[in-house]
Amino acid sequence: MTDDSSDAPGKPAPGGQAPRGQAMWGGRFSDRPDELMQAINVSIGFDRRLATQDLEGSRAHAAMLRKAGVISSEDAAAILQGLETIGQEMAAGTFPFREEFEDIHMNVEARLRELIGPAAGRLHTARSRNDQVALDFRMWVREACDRTTAQLKALQGALVAKAEAHVETLTPGFTHLQPAQPVTFAHHLMAYVEMFGRDASRFADARVRMNESPLGAAALAGSPFPIDRQMTAEALGFDRPTANSLDSVADRDFALEALAAATICAIHLSRLAEEIVIWMTPQFGFVRLSDAFTTGSSIMPQKKNPDAAELVRAKAGRLLGSFTQLAVVMKGLPLAYSKDMQEDKVPTFEAFDALELSLRAMTGMVADLEPDRERMAAAAGAGYSTATDLADWLVRELGLPFREAHHVTGAAVKRAEQLGCDLPGLPLADLQALEPRITAGIYDVLAPGASVASRKSYGGTAPDQVRSQINRWKDILA
Repeated sequence: MTDDSSDAPGKPAPGGQAPRGQAMWGGRFSDRPDELMQAINVSIGFDRRLATQDLEGSRAHAAMLRKAGVISSEDAAAILQGLETIGQEMAAGTFPFREEFEDIHMNVEARLRELIGPAAGRLHTARSRNDQVALDFRMWVREACDRTTAQLKALQGALVAKAEAHVETLTPGFTHLQPAQPVTFAHHLMAYVEMFGRDASRFADARVRMNESPLGAAALAGSPFPIDRQMTAEALGFDRPTANSLDSVADRDFALEALAAATICAIHLSRLAEEIVIWMTPQFGFVRLSDAFTTGSSIMPQKKNPDAAELVRAKAGRLLGSFTQLAVVMKGLPLAYSKDMQEDKVPTFEAFDALELSLRAMTGMVADLEPDRERMAAAAGAGYSTATDLADWLVRELGLPFREAHHVTGAAVKRAEQLGCDLPGLPLADLQALEPRITAGIYDVLAPGASVASRKSYGGTAPDQVRSQINRWKDILA
């Protein structure tokens, strides 16, 4: 995709084609580009993915030119019919993509000339490949955001369904990957529902900002023709046309913002994938995945590897790399268009391909995984995980300042370590040696289930609170 004015791109040869061996913009040039120039310049190998958007934009542009009186009704009808034929060829896989025409725009225009003759050259009136590619790419990114949002909703639905089945299932809550406090497995899963909800909102926010049409900005300065940019914007589902022609063709912040949202989403996916990997180790043994989402080893027959989770975890690096790649491309470009911006598509395409695959894989894994309730419950009480409950009881029942209660509890943990027992197994006499006013009522809060049930503050892990959040998200996702 190259810089290009809104004038007709070179004098066509008889039959409507540019002279053989000459690019469609070749009127200014006497010689053909070097083969190396052709190799580095051509983009049809990847921007063919914009074919649908290019045809949609061209249809809207042709209809607007006809209504504005810029082209005749006969030419407009021929153009629209030709574009329809091209669309059918692309759907059937018979469209002749050719590198000699560089990009998707010139491939479509060249084929249109073959189909309808010289009238095809009128389609490019009042537009440039600069605003054309800005339009096509913006539409593609907009659709990618919509697809991703739908996939996030499906993943959230899978998490909510799994959480609903495990509201009472105890599991250890960690900080520093050390036992901290007991929580429920449902509460843990619902944390990711919140994260992915914010991811969806970021894509929605980005979509609002990108939903302006650059079509009609032409090369960089606008058009002298009496075009109706509001008409084409509405026809293509945009809220409005862009307000500055230079900005319209010069920036790719809409793609950067979408990639930023995609990268954050991939980080959330990676964190959940990491937990699945850890949970499946024999040392944890918290969850099982079926054969559908695991693989074996070519040498170790006993292995059942969580490769799907590991690959989701790894793809976060690809998305971060894509964001960085496009940011570096854009960071030093003067206004308006530069050919550097041809490098915006591959990282964006690759990033959303990786993200969409990761979302589908994670949705499948969440639905597939089965927790080991007994193993989780046993681990929930390990590592003196109810120590905070002991401290809270001392504050609540005896009126101790929290720092003093914290000190007494630390001494109780030390004594339990000496005796080789957990906190619920610590004799009352040993507790009273640390604080004489402690009563047998302390044992009511030291069991993991009691600890979980006591966390009734809004957003806490108490089952009733978790059920409330599950119901809230079921309403949101319905």
